[in-house]
Amino acid sequence: MGFFDKLKTSLGRTKNSFDEKINSAFSAFRKVDEELLEELEEILIMSDMGLETSVNIISKLRNRIKKENIKEVEDVKQALREEMMDILDSIDNSLKLQTKPSVILVVGVNGVGKTTSIGKIANRLKKDGKQIVIAAADTFRAAAVEQLDIWAGRAGCDIVKKEEGIDPASVVYDAIRIVKEKNADVLICDTAGRLHNKKYLMDELEKINKVIDKELPESSKEVLLVLDATTGQNAISQVKAFKETTNLTGLILTKLDGTAKGGVVLGIVDENKIPVKFIGIGEQIDDMEIFNSEDFIKAIL
Repeated sequence: MGFFDKLKTSLGRTKNSFDEKINSAFSAFRKVDEELLEELEEILIMSDMGLETSVNIISKLRNRIKKENIKEVEDVKQALREEMMDILDSIDNSLKLQTKPSVILVVGVNGVGKTTSIGKIANRLKKDGKQIVIAAADTFRAAAVEQLDIWAGRAGCDIVKKEEGIDPASVVYDAIRIVKEKNADVLICDTAGRLHNKKYLMDELEKINKVIDKELPESSKEVLLVLDATTGQNAISQVKAFKETTNLTGLILTKLDGTAKGGVVLGIVDENKIPVKFIGIGEQIDDMEIFNSEDFIKAIL
């Protein structure tokens, strides 16, 4: 099964919910009028895109209908697709790994799929011919280190780990030394996911960033937040909280195969102006891909 087919399958619950409602609205309204637009706006809000984003999309759609004199329902649907895609394409979502080595710092609350995402991304980059080193810097949970060790083994990547409770920044320091010794392409760092203590989290991330900036001052660095799509609007709150503590450059969306709330992707990007860089669509090691907005919109509408 190709990635697009996997994406369509994994987004099946979102598509069934969203596409069905959209098509019902278009079937119910024989002409393009304000009543149709109000119905579409309500559907967008109910699909977890968020009030602000839904109003924004319908406002632009309304202007296009007037400007382009759109009369056909199918043309409205196509215009809706394009407006949704514009939100996702308004921010560059390319992965910035221009230097050797480059760094990917992965953050997120516990339980969102952070560890499995790191394993899948490492596997994805290794398939592109890159040599990867993983730093198991979530030293507050022994289970996190053990799980990451398993995923690193599956991906065939080196992992740097220490005993539970050790300073996370020291793990990153040692991992950078290994990266330099092996002339590796990318260092991927796991971090602890304790959002309830923002001050402690911020201090910890700051220490890790200082080590990276000192030891690899010229390196490209991505700071990626892992989000569980099944949490819907709560995912938007997590983005805002992490933006306060670290300089996010992108998002990793997981568990889209387990939710009908895939529409939240548009709300997250629109409200925070942070691009989605990776999308997870299953449990297997190959079920992680670089995000493609056109494929995503085609899969849900």
